[in-house]
Amino acid sequence: MTFDHNDHYHGKLLRLVPDGARTALDVGCGTGRFARRLAGRGLLVDAVDPAAEVIESAPPALGVRYHHADITEMELPAGRYDYISCLASIHHVPFGTVARLRDALAPGGVLAILGCYAEAGRADLAWSLAAVPVNAAARLAMAGRGGPPSPAPVRRPEMSLAQIRREAAVLLPGATIRRLLFWRYLLAYRQG
Repeated sequence: MTFDHNDHYHGKLLRLVPDGARTALDVGCGTGRFARRLAGRGLLVDAVDPAAEVIESAPPALGVRYHHADITEMELPAGRYDYISCLASIHHVPFGTVARLRDALAPGGVLAILGCYAEAGRADLAWSLAAVPVNAAARLAMAGRGGPPSPAPVRRPEMSLAQIRREAAVLLPGATIRRLLFWRYLLAYRQG
């Protein structure tokens, strides 16, 4: 089945790209599907993933430079990027990594995180229960379309949404965080 929770939110993430953006960093790019969408809008994209097997399987694309690297160790020039995206990848590294990403944003640049969180209470359980039938219907509707799923490694998130909100308030003051269906949240931060 080809329904992908992250792909489902590409439109929301693309709407966060600032007007006039020229450069982007896609953290945890996997096979580069979102990076290619950014490049299709005219951005020069550095697409980074620590898994060699997914970088090797990423199709080449005009405007996308793939990097097999660990974002926690990669050199990130200050003020370099107009847009930084993290699709279901920030929970693979210490959350404090967002400070490095924040510093790599150009003035007016946007950090957009489509993140996963650990369920920790009744509200999380209610959202999870609401997502189950919608998820099943979406998978059924998409059955047989497209290619195989990405070979990207999967890791369970450890931080609850409340913990993410607390950490983000310190590291990314002014960021907005919205809970989404399909066990995701959307964090948006604009560099002052």
